[in-house]
Amino acid sequence: MPKYSVVSMFSGCGGMDLGLTGGFEYLGKRFKKNPFEIKWANDLNAYACATYAHNLKHGIHVGSVWDHIDTMPETCDLIIGGFPCQDLSINGNRKGIAGERSGLYRAMVEAVRRLRPKMFVAENVRGLLYAYNKESLDTVLADFSALGYNVTFKLYRTCDYGVPQSRERVLIVGVLDGVAPFVEPAAVTPKGKWITSKDAIGDLEDAPQDPLHSHVWSTAKKTGEQGGRVLDPTKPSPTIRAECHGNNSFHYSLPRRISMREAARFQSFPDDFIFQARLRETERMIGNAVPPVFAWHVAQQIKATLDAFVEADSKVLVAAE
Repeated sequence: MPKYSVVSMFSGCGGMDLGLTGGFEYLGKRFKKNPFEIKWANDLNAYACATYAHNLKHGIHVGSVWDHIDTMPETCDLIIGGFPCQDLSINGNRKGIAGERSGLYRAMVEAVRRLRPKMFVAENVRGLLYAYNKESLDTVLADFSALGYNVTFKLYRTCDYGVPQSRERVLIVGVLDGVAPFVEPAAVTPKGKWITSKDAIGDLEDAPQDPLHSHVWSTAKKTGEQGGRVLDPTKPSPTIRAECHGNNSFHYSLPRRISMREAARFQSFPDDFIFQARLRETERMIGNAVPPVFAWHVAQQIKATLDAFVEADSKVLVAAE
């Protein structure tokens, strides 16, 4: 089985990379290893990078992507990344790609231009599809398409893929020269059969605080709107956000906010994934992450597309002989 080389941009603590490579267990289910090898990774946040290196067991470049872009390999099979979304989010300042953070998508365009991967996958918030971001979305799609890629996008609800969270995210996928179409992963969890909050964290109800495993929580008091939200034990968790400032949901039966380990469960991180930071920075990196279980299901379809490239190359070689 061929191994596919990967460049990971805006890697965060490694949620997307863990899902792509596989080989982990979550809520008693084993997610097999996939034939992907991360050759290069980068993130701005030092805590996220320390967590990434600790758990994924390989190096990551710390700092601005523009400071490290020249250290990328000459080529790769796949580029992945969730370019910063603060300027695109409904909760952000709505500057679109003109904003300093979300404008970093241009680094991903530049990486695709230089490395000419067979595929790229970019992840972002639902807000990218809102009317006020139409011009930004059109520009992003046009910039990638101009490089010779067949570009598609779709909104996914992660609770449809075995993640106990109602998180919605957009994936933009590009396939070089349209050699093989990217087939969207089918939902694996029917509506109404989603993993609930209680399913995901019920076994932690009596567990004492444990800083080593991030089972710690904010003592912030109730405020309005999101700050006073209480989990419904019969439904998936609402979206875990990065900029909560202590406003993560309250537990469905205990007089406290959810712990960081519980938030990690809602994001589908395995329990042996250890965050190398204290509460605030852990909250930030968990909220920014791509749920590994969702990424694992996407990875199966990425592999299918890349396998088609290998098959096409084999046919060319046979014809040449």
